[in-house]
Amino acid sequence: MKVSRYLLCGLLAVLISGCGQTVKESLKVSPGKKSLAGSEKTMVVLPFADYSEGDDIADAYHRNLYISSTLTDQLVSNSFSLPVEEDVFMYLVNQNIINVTAYESRSSSTLDDEIQDGEWSPRMKAEMQRYADMASSRNSSTAMNSPGTHGLTRQEIVKIGRHFNADYIMRGRIIQYKTRQDPSWSPMKKGIIGFITGSTNKIALGQAKSDKYDDWGNMIAGGMYGAIAGNSWANGPWNPDGTNQLFGSISATTANAITWGAVGAGLGHMAHNTGDSPQAVVQLRIWVQDAYTGDVVWTNRVDVKVSPETMFADYQYDQLFESATEKAVETLVNDFAQTM
Repeated sequence: MKVSRYLLCGLLAVLISGCGQTVKESLKVSPGKKSLAGSEKTMVVLPFADYSEGDDIADAYHRNLYISSTLTDQLVSNSFSLPVEEDVFMYLVNQNIINVTAYESRSSSTLDDEIQDGEWSPRMKAEMQRYADMASSRNSSTAMNSPGTHGLTRQEIVKIGRHFNADYIMRGRIIQYKTRQDPSWSPMKKGIIGFITGSTNKIALGQAKSDKYDDWGNMIAGGMYGAIAGNSWANGPWNPDGTNQLFGSISATTANAITWGAVGAGLGHMAHNTGDSPQAVVQLRIWVQDAYTGDVVWTNRVDVKVSPETMFADYQYDQLFESATEKAVETLVNDFAQTM
């Protein structure tokens, strides 16, 4: 009775102690790790040209916003002075250097009426909405439809620098910002079954051109391993000293091979849909120009690929892209600071 009372009290104590909140904070600019490389220098960061073929205007905007915010953190960590990003953006708009394009949903009034009030099935309405969103993303300004054609003259660079009393103008391009599958075959990323069947499938069949071939290859590899294990496992499930009623008059060794071969093929089929390891790819190039002359004083490019270290790590795409973007920007800014 006393044991039950102690267990109940312990359970209540755990429940009561678990009523709080979990708070995780991350200060991007640590005062104790600031460098003096850019002290007494002012940098103006212009919006990056996006060549990454983003899904839509809203995604491109948020991607550029996150990169510029990360750049601001890294430049401040190196003691550069920067104007407020919104002030730079407003100046560029007022000078007709960039165009503003709304990224809310656009579609024709007729299509709107059909989606909202038309007697269509939910699936058909969803398809119509998809086409409306595609049309909206294409109805952007000429500036967004012609990437790479909106360079700045030296006079414009000097004018921007004079307006913000800057020493440097930073420009850049987003070359890649996408996801793909991590090519690693580490069992800590793929899982044991996925590693065994998948690696054997690749060795035997190479790179298949169809998803169905990969599935068949995994089943063949799993069945092969299962048959080998069953053939060498004399005690299960069919005993050589017993009578085999299921498989007729065949030997128990053959029955074991057939049984475990079927089990292995089933595991191979299950492993076909496992072992996915996403990878975030971020590739950036940055130019820095002298704000007094317009000359390029530094440029470099970085390619960063980030994937979960093991199957237990965080697989969320936002975390992968955050790590990849921060690493890419940190590498470029540190390289520029060292060459000043």
